Amino acid sequence: MARRKGDPKPQPKERSAHLPTRDDVIAYIRDNPDRATKRDVAKAFNLKGDDRVALKHLFKELEEEGVFQRRGKRLVAAGALPQVMVLTVTGRDGGGGLLARPLEWDEAELGSPPLIAIRAPRHPKQRQLAAGVGDRVLARIAPPHDEDGVHMARVIKKLEKRRSAVLGVLRRMDDGGYRLEPVDRKQSELIIDQDQLADASPGDLVEVEVTRTGRYGLQRAAVTQRIGSFASEKAVSMIAIHANGIPHVFPEAVMAEAAAAKPVAAGGKREDWRELPLVTIDPPDAKDHDDAVHAEPDPDVANPGGHILTVAIADVAHYVRPGSALDREALNRGNSVYFPDRVVPMLPERISNDLCSLREGEDRPALAVRMIFGADGHKRGHTFHRIIMRSAAKLSYQQAQAAIDGAPDDKTGPLLEPVLKPLWDAYHCLKKGRHARGPLELDLPERKIVLNAEGLVDRIVIPARLDAHKLIEECMIQANVAAAETLESKRQMLVYRVHDQPSMAKEEALREFLKTIEIPLAQGAQLRPSAFNIILDRVKDTDHAALVNEVILRSQAQAEYAPENYGHFGLNLLRYAHFTSPIRRYADLIVHRALIRALRLGDGKDGLPDVTLDQLREIAGLISAAERRAVNAERATVDRLVALHLADSVGEEFDGRVAGLSSAGLFVSLPAYGADGFVPASTLGDEYFHHDEGLHAMVGERTGTGYRLGDPVTIKIVEVLPLAGSMRFEMVSEPRKLGTSTKSFHKARKGARGAPRGKRSGPVSKGRAKSGRRR
Repeated sequence: MARRKGDPKPQPKERSAHLPTRDDVIAYIRDNPDRATKRDVAKAFNLKGDDRVALKHLFKELEEEGVFQRRGKRLVAAGALPQVMVLTVTGRDGGGGLLARPLEWDEAELGSPPLIAIRAPRHPKQRQLAAGVGDRVLARIAPPHDEDGVHMARVIKKLEKRRSAVLGVLRRMDDGGYRLEPVDRKQSELIIDQDQLADASPGDLVEVEVTRTGRYGLQRAAVTQRIGSFASEKAVSMIAIHANGIPHVFPEAVMAEAAAAKPVAAGGKREDWRELPLVTIDPPDAKDHDDAVHAEPDPDVANPGGHILTVAIADVAHYVRPGSALDREALNRGNSVYFPDRVVPMLPERISNDLCSLREGEDRPALAVRMIFGADGHKRGHTFHRIIMRSAAKLSYQQAQAAIDGAPDDKTGPLLEPVLKPLWDAYHCLKKGRHARGPLELDLPERKIVLNAEGLVDRIVIPARLDAHKLIEECMIQANVAAAETLESKRQMLVYRVHDQPSMAKEEALREFLKTIEIPLAQGAQLRPSAFNIILDRVKDTDHAALVNEVILRSQAQAEYAPENYGHFGLNLLRYAHFTSPIRRYADLIVHRALIRALRLGDGKDGLPDVTLDQLREIAGLISAAERRAVNAERATVDRLVALHLADSVGEEFDGRVAGLSSAGLFVSLPAYGADGFVPASTLGDEYFHHDEGLHAMVGERTGTGYRLGDPVTIKIVEVLPLAGSMRFEMVSEPRKLGTSTKSFHKARKGARGAPRGKRSGPVSKGRAKSGRRR
């Protein structure tokens, strides 16, 4: 019964003798990071009934106080590192022990990288894991146990060692000498003696190694590899490939295995689905087709208005067997990498573009899921099948959409009634289920660079977001969910695609920001994506729309791969696994193998072999790191292409939008080009400007005027460095009067010069529109 006004407050129950103290719980979580869910703690302390409720309240208190932060269902120490990370060994301590730093670390968001001590291998058989300075390793991280905050790590796997090479363009000086202009703007120029040029010529993109250093003057280096002419086509993406250490040449053993692969014939244990008119719908320039779809009304009288949706995915597992050379190289690459001018594939073209690609009119092996949906858009059941199929048609998004919109062509005309309309009917049904589920609906248009024949920027376009894109995306999401559900029901280990909800710190920062534009955000309640969607709907078509979309994006966690499931917040799904793109993602190949094993769909040779949880954690760590590597390389290539395109525009003015902030200045994006540049705070005006995190703004100390995240501005280009992909701007727009800030504003004013750097972030899920490549 609810307490009425005037009733005495209920007295707290006496503390149970079985309930551990706060210090006991904190100590247990710190000592057992792998077993730190409420269920784990309750089991460890043998808690039942009301004691479990009290433990739940204690968990919430520890999180709110910042003692711990939630990672999925577990609590981890505030600022704790992931359990598995890729590290670079940077040096030794006073006792000769190895010290390392994370390979990927966002200092703008997270501050200085932590120091990590590497434990020496304990057993003689582990000598192959002994690392040295300069090595990259995949390591398991243990929380620090001393006041120095030094983490301990145990090497799981040594990764391919990268040479200490410097990448740059060879230039000839006026005095006849040669210098290297490095790609990394933090690296000084290097002198190249003529007898150290190898076969390189001025203008070539080369790798060099430092040969001599001195206390004064520039260092000297020797060319070790000529990569190609910087003026040639595809040179810009080659910079990103080499700078990020992306494997792009297949070893001979891999190519030999691919060449020896044979097409799969009909018969055997595969079901023959060649008469089912499955179709592929992809970008017009797609070369590999890894998914095909089909839909029809459900004839079951018990499911009126229902639909049967079939999604068939290329059977990569048949060709890429566990432990093979193809498998090892696919794991090493982790995923395909997409640049404006090329693709670095995860698998050789013989596999990706030929034998596995679901080509029109050709027999292909596939793993298919048949899903039944009710009229309300909710899935009623599904089954998986290993099949042989024959694609009825290869269609582009635009081609399929045009047919539905009343303009069919010679190919889509005969398919309109029997194939395309049933697909769209099923999609309208799926939309009902999506709306009820309420995933996060950020409005972040994606730009595409169109290159000319020389491989340089011709124009930047924002492709139209068609229903055809959304149809395929929703079909893929449902297939991914079905895969995760099936494997969970079979108690089969797998690699999930997980996306944690925003941390309490980011929620509070978002809440404080929204107050400045008079939009409330519920406090205390566990936020769901629908809460963000309400806010996004409220600001739609207003001056705040772009700003609020950006700030909500920055409040989100990063999606990753993990063998433990803690759901996908952005999609608002309890379980989710990548299944639909095994040609270009190793995570999907793992899920395919898991399904083959769990459902006994193969001969036992192409299913998932016996693996431990630690081994899956290792794989998840590697492919998550590969994904971040690909994102960085793709983004850097776009930045370099745009900088090269605008190199002759120094002194010209452009319309832009404030896209990021830090204590050093602000980043302004050029919407017409999809890239950004930096405006140093020292050039903003004749007063001191500081970064106010609460307002998401740079604010003048004396006048209170400034620039806010999302503001439209005019800038002038003052410097362009195409090799580094960076541009420096000068602000032309005058600062505007800003609203009153929150408590973080006063905090920023108090210690402005020591304010932490702000975050520059990319979307949680940005990639090919086809199937949400990074969802």
